[in-house]
Order: sequence, then structure tokens, then C-alpha cells
Amino acid sequence: MDKRVLLPTDYSKNALNAIRYAMELYSNERCEFYILNVFHISGYTLDSMRVPETGEPYYEAAKKESEEGMERLMQMIKLHPQNDKHRFHTITTFNSLTEAIKILVDKKDIDIIIMGTKGITESRARIFGTNTVNVMERIRECPVIAVPSHYMFEIPKEIVFPTDYKSPFKKKEIGDLIAMAKLHDAKINVVHIDKDRDGKLSRKETTNKELLQEILQGTDYEMHFLSADKISDGINTFIEEHDCQMVAFLNRKHLFFGSILSNPLVKKIGYDPQVPILELNDN
Repeated sequence: MDKRVLLPTDYSKNALNAIRYAMELYSNERCEFYILNVFHISGYTLDSMRVPETGEPYYEAAKKESEEGMERLMQMIKLHPQNDKHRFHTITTFNSLTEAIKILVDKKDIDIIIMGTKGITESRARIFGTNTVNVMERIRECPVIAVPSHYMFEIPKEIVFPTDYKSPFKKKEIGDLIAMAKLHDAKINVVHIDKDRDGKLSRKETTNKELLQEILQGTDYEMHFLSADKISDGINTFIEEHDCQMVAFLNRKHLFFGSILSNPLVKKIGYDPQVPILELNDN
């Protein structure tokens, strides 16, 4: 069955870069790409008592602007070498981004969402755009790949998977990571970063580690142990030393360094992404 990939865009360079990344990542796969632009109307919020309706001048003007932007974007995509395996569908809608994505994920049975880390309005100081963090936090039905602004595509041959072994793994949660590794014959580097530097795992952590090894059987993987004061430093050092092209995080609702939104992964681990992030969910 064809891969169904959702590509949210605000027509920024960053969003275009993420679309190009998706086309390269799945260049050998049959894909249905759904490109989504969510438009807003100045003066209206989704919480307004009154929502603008089709036919109203403000609504029609915003809709037209969104559709024209989509037309320009499709022209740019056509400049990219064409791939017979890829088909594109465009959607423009008035909604909140996460709500529009939820609807599409359900309606089109989306396998994965690929988006940029920042949008047009994000400040330079903000490492991750609010939209990206919201999508990672609220959309739990499928994985999300966040592509850093200026990242040039490289085949992911080395994938980092940081873990603290604090909770047991399930095959289902790791499935998308294994699929990504198999797609590009990549190696999964499981990295345990130890802040205590004693190198010891508790009995429970050891059991969880063994369970993960069972799940990863049949893939090319290696277990690593690093000591670092800051988790982010450990991850970044590993990425540089092993020339990694992707980092995968398991976003557990309550357990992975706190949930992304209430205790942002980006804040907590201070993670400034140099490579794309594959965010997995513990459905």
C-alpha cells in the first residue's frame, strides 16, 4: 500500500525544505503526499463567538490567498525532479493547525507527518516553532518528523535513539523507527546517557534494555553508554562523532523527560536540532 504522508505548510522556506526532504526520504516508495495549508482571518480566532462563513469577503479573501500560495508552491515542487511514484493532493482550510491535522490524519489514514521546525512568524530565539511542538504533543496517531530550517537531505544511515530505560518498550511504539531503519538500511544507535556516571542499571532498567534488544532483533543496532552532565550535550556529541542523520525520540505521555508541551523536550534537554527528529508516540 502507498505511504500516506501529510505535509503541513505555511509557504515558508522552512516548510518547502521539509517537503523536499520528504520527497527525498521516500524517493523509492510509492507515496500519496497531502499538502495542507491552514489559513486564518485577521480579527477572528477560532474561539470567537462568530466564525466567518463561506461567501463573506474576509473569508473569501483569506481563502483566495491560501489557494494562490498553494498554486505557487506546486509550481516550485514541479521544478524538483519528478518521481512517478509520488502523487500530490492539496488542501486549504480555515481551522487551527492541530485540528485540521487531526481531521486529515483520521480521514486519509496518514502514516507520517513531516514538517519544518519553524514557520514564518517564529522568532530566531525559539529553537522549535510552537506549531511543531503542538503537533508533536497533540497528534498521537502517527509519528512526526521535524526538519531543521537549513538541513540539506542526507540518507539516514545512522539513527540515534536516546533512552533512559525507565519504562518498558512496546513493539508498536518502536515500529516506525524500525521501518525507517529498514527503508534506508540504517543502523539504530540506542544511546543511554548516564548523568550519575556510575554506569549501573537497576534490575528494572536492565529488564527494559533486554526487552528493547528483543524488539530490535533482525535490525542493525548497537547499544551505547555515555556519561554526560546534560542529556542534550550527550546527544549532540554522539551525533557529531558518529555522523548521524536522524535522532528518534519516544514521546511518552508522561515519562519521556516530561511531555513535550508541559515540559518541552526542547527546553528540558535544551535540544537544538542539527538533524531531523523522528518523534514516536506511545499510543
